[in-house]
Amino acid sequence: AGELVRILTYHPEVEITSIQSSSQAGAPVTSVHKDLAGETSLSFTDRVRKDVDVIFLCSGHGRSKAFVEEQIFPDQTKIIDLSHDFRIANGSHKFIYGLPELNRNKIQQSTRIANPGCFATCIELAVLPLAAQGLLKDNVHVTAVTGSTGAGQQPTQFTHFSWRNNNLSVYKAFEHQHLAEINQSILSLQSDFNHELYFVPMRGDFARGILATTYTKFEGDLDKANALYRDYYKDSPFVHVTEQNPDLKQVVNTNKCLLHLKKHGEILLVISMIDNLVKGASGQAVQNLNLSFGLEEKTGLQLKASVF
Repeated sequence: AGELVRILTYHPEVEITSIQSSSQAGAPVTSVHKDLAGETSLSFTDRVRKDVDVIFLCSGHGRSKAFVEEQIFPDQTKIIDLSHDFRIANGSHKFIYGLPELNRNKIQQSTRIANPGCFATCIELAVLPLAAQGLLKDNVHVTAVTGSTGAGQQPTQFTHFSWRNNNLSVYKAFEHQHLAEINQSILSLQSDFNHELYFVPMRGDFARGILATTYTKFEGDLDKANALYRDYYKDSPFVHVTEQNPDLKQVVNTNKCLLHLKKHGEILLVISMIDNLVKGASGQAVQNLNLSFGLEEKTGLQLKASVF
């Protein structure tokens, strides 16, 4: 939510009218999000406004569904949910999966958008060009490292500085909750995909960003692979295929995804990286806002990387 407020504050087409929080009602927003000092004078409210064009849901997983069921909004009010509650299309809701590089046209026509997960975004952008051409013909292997801000707001032993500093660990290997939406996206492009996606997530010793390495068998040389990826993302302003091996600082604080491809024998390696709080969450939510209101996709999202 703090990153969302930071981005929306400088969005030329947005006015933030209220920030709702039942637990912090009456308190200045900057008392919780201290990095916004001098950026906003708003205080939290416990009132849910219905006279708005769009509402962003930044509650914990499981709470968005309850909120939408309890509150009745006009049909024209757009809802963009950042939890995982509506990411899976199971017939119980009308939310569209909000990955612009996959569902741009649907997002433009929808009033209910489910923002993708951060790991899911990084991995999907690495494999969708292959799925679009029916080229995922073997198991897909992914190892990805995320910063401590990917662990949620509630402190745990794994977010404590003395544990995280100079440390690295694997968690939820082969059973991360984002696997369901990744497979859903692959199948939407390649319905005959019947192989395994082996995903090993890792906790990294840094605050923000995700670096994922994805590899699978690929028939063709590196030039063919690069051409395929560049063609798929030719109309995607935030995804860039680079011939230089990138590093994570190039995407931190931006809505960009950088992709770098390597070929080793019959194996294609795709290195992908995003900022988990921006392209992996709040920036992508604003990208969906722009699309759904017919704005230029990059409006309010021309952010510079924090390289130094």
